Amino acid sequence: MRDFRYWFAENRGTLLAILVFVVMFAIYTGNHSAGFSANVITTASNKGVLLALVAMAQTMVVLTAGIDLSVGMIFVLANCLASTIAVGTAFETTLGIIGVLATGIACGALNGVIVIYGRLQPIVTTLATGAVFFGISLWLRSVPGGDTNADLADALTGQLPGGIPTSLVVLLGIVLLVWVPFRRSMLGRAAYAVGSSEPAAYMSGVPIERARLLAYVLSGFLASCGGLMLTFITYSGEASAAIGGTYTLNSIAAVVLGGVSLFGGSGSAIGAIFGAFALRTIGDLLFVFDMEPFWQPLFQGVILLAAVTLGSLRLLRIKNRLDLFG
Repeated sequence: MRDFRYWFAENRGTLLAILVFVVMFAIYTGNHSAGFSANVITTASNKGVLLALVAMAQTMVVLTAGIDLSVGMIFVLANCLASTIAVGTAFETTLGIIGVLATGIACGALNGVIVIYGRLQPIVTTLATGAVFFGISLWLRSVPGGDTNADLADALTGQLPGGIPTSLVVLLGIVLLVWVPFRRSMLGRAAYAVGSSEPAAYMSGVPIERARLLAYVLSGFLASCGGLMLTFITYSGEASAAIGGTYTLNSIAAVVLGGVSLFGGSGSAIGAIFGAFALRTIGDLLFVFDMEPFWQPLFQGVILLAAVTLGSLRLLRIKNRLDLFG
């Protein structure tokens, strides 16, 4: 019984995010003219996976009690770069994809090195590096355009047998290959410890610097995965500050809605994923109910405010942060 209480306390935010998404998506499909069909699910999946990947990227840094304001710009940079080099034959496309992912890793590593060894605040560092990444994006793609491998794009944004969206399978693969090993690794546990209490982690001999650097590296990698998927969905690249800013802010909203504490040390990327899908579903609900688009920020704000309030009330009730898992 105690094990279940511990598990429930640790995953309460994730379970709430799942519940919110399921209810909202059920309302959406129940009122959609096509109903709960494979095409509706695939379209929603393709849109939701983009934000889910950026939200996962944000989660990595937030767990260490930091925040990354450059994830949206890495996302845009990856999109512009992919539309330039991930084209041509299968071999050329493969090399291009590797180049895009390596660029994302380099961007994340740069953020981590500056924050850890430069001893600058994450919010200031990533705001500055985000501007640099956007400048590179403009240099690569001064006007919207580009191309990608059509066969690969169709495969990754289409459906598998049974109507299963391929993009969901891609997201699941990334979770299994990145998040699960990270969560179970020594450095992953160290990242949680750093977010909970960095002084205590240091006194316990936790490898603080390596854990934080890995978190930033994986953040850049996941954001670049999102940029790649955007290229495969749109068949083009665009250096848009609006897109980068929107995805950055929405990634923070998804993280909070998914039960990840902005104070660090608590939460899961799984919750952030469902938080991202819930946010995306808000726009879909407005569409099926034929409401004006300007209502979307209002609904997002209300839901985000409710999530933050619940999290704050939970923190106010405890005297020791270890009680979060008691």
